[in-house]
Amino acid sequence: MMEHNTILMIEDDAAIREGVRILLEGDGFVVDEAENGRSGIRKLTDQTQLVILDIMMPGISGIRTCEEIRRQSKVPVLFLTAKGQESDKLLGLTVGGDDYLVKPFSYAELLARVRALLRRRNVYDKAAAENGESDACGWLEASGIRIHTGHNEAIVRGAKTELTELEYKILLLLISHPHKIFSVKNLYESVWDEPFIYTSGNTVMVHIRRLRKKIEENPQSPQIIENVWGKGYRLGT
Repeated sequence: MMEHNTILMIEDDAAIREGVRILLEGDGFVVDEAENGRSGIRKLTDQTQLVILDIMMPGISGIRTCEEIRRQSKVPVLFLTAKGQESDKLLGLTVGGDDYLVKPFSYAELLARVRALLRRRNVYDKAAAENGESDACGWLEASGIRIHTGHNEAIVRGAKTELTELEYKILLLLISHPHKIFSVKNLYESVWDEPFIYTSGNTVMVHIRRLRKKIEENPQSPQIIENVWGKGYRLGT
């Protein structure tokens, strides 16, 4: 089993933890378990490459747990939620989640989402390792932003800005094609590397909203990521 595929499962239901652990270990992953949010935060390490996080837990909720994880790490977070309402899913994405899965879920779908998140993470890690620090020409600059083309590093108006992997990929895509208007479908399939479905639009909008809060001087009147009504998004000119 490979260390770079270590997964932290934070779930208060012992039966679900056991089932997920057996599934993932059978597929070659290393799984660490935590029965609540506080324990999960303590178990988060630099070797953790994915967090599977229940939302409804006693004590500290999954939402608050994710907020704390985001203060420490850019690790992908897959939410498990018993609530299927769009508002519940959007809340999870807003606080820093990368994907969500509604209970009850099939193990096949869980495994597919885990693989997709880890694939994106491993591609990013590989690119960062290959580029290292000898990359003076590996920067793009536009709209007061400098962004590295090989690893997740962005400087906004002279200040280093922490972005999640997905936020970084969205911003890099827009800056790499400054005159192109990306439809929501185009953005999702380019960044998430998955087929677009009807719920994917909300996922894109939540990540755009989060990204704007980090890079725009006034997120309520965005100048860097413009919304071209009826068409999609583009880099501001």
